[in-house]
Amino acid sequence: MKLRPEMTGEALTRLKRARGQLNAVIEMMESGQDCRETLTQLAAVSKAIDRAGYKIIASGMRHCSGARDRGEQPEMTEEELEKLFLALA
Repeated sequence: MKLRPEMTGEALTRLKRARGQLNAVIEMMESGQDCRETLTQLAAVSKAIDRAGYKIIASGMRHCSGARDRGEQPEMTEEELEKLFLALA
């Protein structure tokens, strides 16, 4: 399934925010910041990336469900979407 802007808007916003957070984590590590603060920020980056992935999967599920409702063949099966979802878990 090709990613479309209407499917990825929120995920892309989250990933751009995570990119900024990751840059900050790298700077913290390079400048020898406190371990706890650095790891807290790294955990936030990880969570943001995970949530972006879940947003993409949810969007894909809605897209494929809509195709089924219209009597069209969805681009991905439920099994394929489930496999992608479980890859994130």
